[in-house]
Amino acid sequence: MIKVGILSDTHGVIHPEIIKLMNDCDFVIHAGDIVDEDSLAVLTPKQKMIAVKGNNDLHINSLGEFEMLNLPGGNIAIEHGHMHGHIQPSHDSLREAYPNAKVVVYGHTHKQVIDKEGPTWVVNPGSAGKTRNYGAAKCLKLTIKSDHEWDIEPQIFDDVF
Repeated sequence: MIKVGILSDTHGVIHPEIIKLMNDCDFVIHAGDIVDEDSLAVLTPKQKMIAVKGNNDLHINSLGEFEMLNLPGGNIAIEHGHMHGHIQPSHDSLREAYPNAKVVVYGHTHKQVIDKEGPTWVVNPGSAGKTRNYGAAKCLKLTIKSDHEWDIEPQIFDDVF
């Protein structure tokens, strides 16, 4: 079994419960708007962390605009999403950009979304920090039990931290 923690839009602050959850995962995906690169130091997944630049991360030269994570049963494409529609990134556009992905992860809107329409899921973990988190810090947990059994669960934590 493989556990993948997915977060985004931390803007330099990550909810303590989300840190605990991420550090219990094999992989951690951060879909951008990190703002303070040092804030990533608290994330120590068992295998690897993958992070991409958001529209507020132009100063972080160590990150790319997109990444791909290959896992048993499929690939996960990661980008911030702002290039697919500024207010609300288009899921159709994201699916077209990554036709071979099983899951496309994006951020930017700070709103949690799990769209399982069609063969490619499009997900947004929401804001894992304090900035525009709409009352609660959020992230996603993906559990891969086999090549054909992927399960994604929303995680929501009290805003008081």
